[in-house]
Amino acid sequence: MHTFSTTVTRRALLMLIAAALALLGIVATSGWLADSTRQFSGSVSRMTSLRVAAGTLLSQLQDAEIGQRGYLLTEDRQYLKPYETATTAVDATIARLHDLAGGNTDALRIVDRLAVLAAAKREELAQTIALMEAGRRDEALAVVRTGRGMMLMDDARRSLADLITPADAQLDTQLSTLIGQARASGWVANLGGLFIVLVVGGAVWIAFRYAQDLMRAQSAIQALNDTLEQRVSERTKELQRANDEIQRFAYIVSHDLRAPLVNVMGFTGEFEAGLASVRAHLDRQPADGDDGAALEARRAVAEDMPEAIGFIRASTSKMDRLINAILALSRQGGRTLNPEPVAMRALLESVVASFRHQAGEQHCTIDIEGHLPVLVSDRLALEQVFGNLLDNAIKYLDPARTGRIAIRGRVEEDGLVVFDVADNGRGIPPQDHERIFELFRRSGVQDRPGEGIGLAYVRTLIRRLQGEVAVESVPGQGSVFRISLPGSLTQLSEKHLHDA
Repeated sequence: MHTFSTTVTRRALLMLIAAALALLGIVATSGWLADSTRQFSGSVSRMTSLRVAAGTLLSQLQDAEIGQRGYLLTEDRQYLKPYETATTAVDATIARLHDLAGGNTDALRIVDRLAVLAAAKREELAQTIALMEAGRRDEALAVVRTGRGMMLMDDARRSLADLITPADAQLDTQLSTLIGQARASGWVANLGGLFIVLVVGGAVWIAFRYAQDLMRAQSAIQALNDTLEQRVSERTKELQRANDEIQRFAYIVSHDLRAPLVNVMGFTGEFEAGLASVRAHLDRQPADGDDGAALEARRAVAEDMPEAIGFIRASTSKMDRLINAILALSRQGGRTLNPEPVAMRALLESVVASFRHQAGEQHCTIDIEGHLPVLVSDRLALEQVFGNLLDNAIKYLDPARTGRIAIRGRVEEDGLVVFDVADNGRGIPPQDHERIFELFRRSGVQDRPGEGIGLAYVRTLIRRLQGEVAVESVPGQGSVFRISLPGSLTQLSEKHLHDA
């Protein structure tokens, strides 16, 4: 029985290590896919900006040419306004293209060529306008009739096409690669899950065999009870040890090895509880008679198993963080909300603490004012809502004055709980008060990083929490984002969740 117990312990340890390796594979694959997705997102953003800048340059050159033609035909200086505006903006657009080209030698060469063509085009336009202003209209028209301006514009269009076409091809290639990586990640996750199921099945099979062996031992003791009192006494001791082992192992099987199918983090916690039972049992056994296998079991309980459990916990935590960073927006609509009592002051203090360093760099203070009510709502969604609002408030502070952000809460007469996140930042024009909550839409000068996702994400979360969010803002004075939520979140039907 003792030998079988040692075998069970060894096999359980091997299963723990195998499960940890499977989880490591899933985590590594998820990280690889996340990194690829971030790189692809960066390329998409850069290439999109490159296309926009290229189109802007062509539009500016065309506007300048149209203004010149209008002036030559009518001698009305009103036509020179688009010409003057466009020629002034061309240099900034070419500089933008140069920045977006980055370290791409071919792209930089095309941008330099565009700069030369733009300079030549502006020189040709300026020459004809100067001749017209000097009263030499025929000479100005003769310059136009040479066709040089048209050839410069054609060359510029071809150069812009040479700049955009490779960028589009690169995006197509990266998209195909990303799709392949996502498929590979799915296979790894499926195989890892299947492997964990097999581990659980193996543990159940070992427990079943162990139970059968125990039953046979009990039958043998009962048969020898009348004639072999001494042997019965010895077997009783063995039986007691076996009972302790089966209770410990049954606990591991029922709480630790089956838990990954439902909750990996809970599974790890139950492993730790099972390990404590094993350590307590081994500590009660005399160490003098331990053979090599027993010593190996003691070392496994004291060193190897805690290390394996720690590895599983670290791996599952890392996997949870990665999955939540790349898919938060795309998966939020399908996540089941978990209403629970939430002490808002404690929650907001935790959220604010995560922004202390960022706020300190901006010389900004964040205050939680007054008494805050307790909500029955989804804790994770609330953390994400206030995290996004604080991030936006810090990002768009007015550098001309010390930043101040205040969070207040109150209960209205109708039972709604209202929270205000107020700042003294740049403010938002009235025409943008609704626009900022649209996906990929932003307001004001675009001198801060961002893709216009945060506030759209906030509105989605708030509506899933059966509430509303609005903004009151005056440019140059600051903004107040007002969140209205029910005091207690009710479970919605699947259709309602989908509509939200």
